[in-house]
Amino acid sequence: MPPSRVQLSPETLLAAIGDRWSPAEVSAAADLLAGGEGQFPSGIRSLPTDLVRAIQRERLLAAALRATAELGYREMSVQDVLDRSGVSRPTFYEHFENKEDCFLTAFRAAAGRLRDRVDAAAGAAEGDWRGRLRAGLEELLRFVAEEPDAAATLVVESRAACPAALLRRDELLDHFATCLDSQIRSERPKGSPPPPAIASAGVVGGIEALLYSKLNKEDVEGLEDLLPSLMYFAVLPYEGHEAASEELALPVG
Repeated sequence: MPPSRVQLSPETLLAAIGDRWSPAEVSAAADLLAGGEGQFPSGIRSLPTDLVRAIQRERLLAAALRATAELGYREMSVQDVLDRSGVSRPTFYEHFENKEDCFLTAFRAAAGRLRDRVDAAAGAAEGDWRGRLRAGLEELLRFVAEEPDAAATLVVESRAACPAALLRRDELLDHFATCLDSQIRSERPKGSPPPPAIASAGVVGGIEALLYSKLNKEDVEGLEDLLPSLMYFAVLPYEGHEAASEELALPVG
């Protein structure tokens, strides 16, 4: 049975390709894709050529994430990406040099979406660093539920892909660790010693390890229920057991 093709909503396309084209044009493109079972009709002339090209690229990136999540980076091939995108091989090579180039581009885009979503949620939250951390973790778990292919690629397959993917994974983890460390340092009482920088790396690494275990076993049901435990784990090294236990009593959602 052939693999199902990726479907990109107008909202997803607009977020990915920016505001160069009108929502009406992007929506028309999405409708054509839906009517063509995830593939543009041959000889299409009703849409701007550069819009079609941009959408083809996004479909290839989404298909690369899907193929990676389903088959693993080492097993998936360019043909697997083509099967899931409905894009031709010549078009693939107009955008990417090879499988690794496509994978790394998809990884970078997915990591950017995750980083932007978590940062925005934490930045908009009220209260102290714990409130901002909680909002960020809620958004992280929401991302995993909404974009399982991207989450599996970022957390699981990046470890077994290529050296460049490992480097990008480390950069993503370092970003979140640096943000956590900065928040805690900015709120520490005057005159109190700063927390060791390695603490934030340990917290972020522990959270990533738990997500790895879940995603590797494809056990992603009820991820939101992990929030209290994640908060306990994150607060414990900074404020101790009593403060961390408060997080276990807070409602989820």
